[in-house]
Amino acid sequence: MKKIYTSAILLLFFLSACKKETPPTPKPLEISILTVLNQDVKVESEYTGQTYGQSDIQINPRVDGIITSLNFKEGSFVTKGQLLYSIDPLPYKAKVDEADGTLAESQARLAKTKADLDMIAPLAKINAVSQRELISAKSAYNASQAQIKASHASLENAKIELGYCRIQAPISGLIGISKVRVGDYVRPGAGSVLTTISDLGDVRVRFTMSEQEFLRLFREFNKPNSPLKGSGAIVSLKLSDGSTYPETGRVSFADRQIDPSTGAITFEASFANPDKLLRPGQYVKIGLLTDVRKNAIVIPQRAVIEVQGIYQVYVLGKDNKVNMQIVKPGPSVKDGYIIEDGLKAGDKIALGGTSLLKNGSVITPKIIQWQLGQTETVATK
Repeated sequence: MKKIYTSAILLLFFLSACKKETPPTPKPLEISILTVLNQDVKVESEYTGQTYGQSDIQINPRVDGIITSLNFKEGSFVTKGQLLYSIDPLPYKAKVDEADGTLAESQARLAKTKADLDMIAPLAKINAVSQRELISAKSAYNASQAQIKASHASLENAKIELGYCRIQAPISGLIGISKVRVGDYVRPGAGSVLTTISDLGDVRVRFTMSEQEFLRLFREFNKPNSPLKGSGAIVSLKLSDGSTYPETGRVSFADRQIDPSTGAITFEASFANPDKLLRPGQYVKIGLLTDVRKNAIVIPQRAVIEVQGIYQVYVLGKDNKVNMQIVKPGPSVKDGYIIEDGLKAGDKIALGGTSLLKNGSVITPKIIQWQLGQTETVATK
């Protein structure tokens, strides 16, 4: 009897151990849901550009010689007329003295030839001297006058070259790094650049646009009722760190031709630079208004799932069930996409953000509000 009782207990223990517990029904995921926007959208295209000073003046020597002084702090602001470099002036002072001496000699010769002419002229009238001697005296006097002019010119040229030994700033602006030091020998020439001064009052930005884009915009701007009229010349600027430059600029001009080697046309825009934040040589992004979409469907970029070139979103349907929907995105605007096909006004989509969301999943909707360019979404009660 005891043996049968023990066997029964073991059997009950075995059956209870093998019995599976029924798992609890999982709660539906709470997913942020928003209604797609249906509004007019201004589309900006971005173009890569490079900055230039309002004036970028290269400083070149105009005489050869040894640099004897460097009279500015590199990377500082200099004023127009400020002394930048000095070149050894001794050879040029010697040229001035030599030219001055030549001028004095020419003046003495002029005085002698004039005296000779004054003496011979009356004698020639009474035939006391021959006409040959008179003509010779006049020629000598005229040659002396010409020599005076040549001597004056040589002296002025020597003084100009001596002045070139003092290299001064032609404009006020920010001066760059000096490419020479005291003791270096310099000579004139396009390749002999000592430094560069940039006027940073306004900064120029040059950017290129493809020929096809240029033709499209040209035709659009010239339409009678184009929404781009009056706004196409205004441009924005984005710096290399992604921040937006606070000042807006204007397109100054377009180049006269399409570059045949690249198939692009160059534009130049001008931006105010009150804080001197912009410097020549920066690579920036230019934002130019190129289209206005009326009643466009707009959704957040983070609501779009891209797999092998196919773009999809989760659309909220009946009974809080989400279904995968293929969409055709158009241009991106700020943090959103313009959807050209696949969604309609009033559709509600999931913001996503979790890999647990699947096609056909039942969710608990968390209704939120989203606006284009808004960094944070706002939940609605």
